[in-house]
Amino acid sequence: MADYAALSYSIAIFALATSVTPGPNNLMLLASGVNFGFKQSIPHAVGVTTGFFVMLLAVGFGLNGLFQAFPVMYQIMKVLGFAYLLYLAWGVATSDPLPERGQLIAGSTPLGFWGAVAFQAVNPKAWMIAVSFSSNYLPQHAAVWFMFFGCLLVSIVNFPSICIWLWMGTRLEQALRDPIRKRIFNWVMASLLIASMLPVLWL
Repeated sequence: MADYAALSYSIAIFALATSVTPGPNNLMLLASGVNFGFKQSIPHAVGVTTGFFVMLLAVGFGLNGLFQAFPVMYQIMKVLGFAYLLYLAWGVATSDPLPERGQLIAGSTPLGFWGAVAFQAVNPKAWMIAVSFSSNYLPQHAAVWFMFFGCLLVSIVNFPSICIWLWMGTRLEQALRDPIRKRIFNWVMASLLIASMLPVLWL
């Protein structure tokens, strides 16, 4: 049990380091906080953590073996993920400024719960983190309960970590009420989203 306790501490540190650092999910949440506010973007954040939790479980229970047996699956996933990210980046770039804090414009909505869950399935960076977690923090013969606990612990740390980015977006919102500044911000965020995926495509 002492070994599991020490490993749990290491898992929590790993989860914090990988969850709070910049990446596609956090950049999208930052942009969503600016454009739609904290409350409207909560389903997006919950979807990110839920989708990531399901991914961690899938990898922990052997899905990584499929990638090793059929490498082409990972390449296809990277292409699909990048295509979906381009679609999301375009949505960020073309988001209209809100007339009032937290008020949505017809035809302009934040990424919802299921959209965020779906993005995790084609997000190569999230898969890389999940595979690294499974390989380095889940013992080969770990009990099923510990595999589930480890994945749950990562998710528990993940949610407040990504919400920091959402909160930062809401703090920036007031400074970006000017339509021109917000338009520039949205295009910068869209560009960073695409740039964040480019290194993964070369792997």
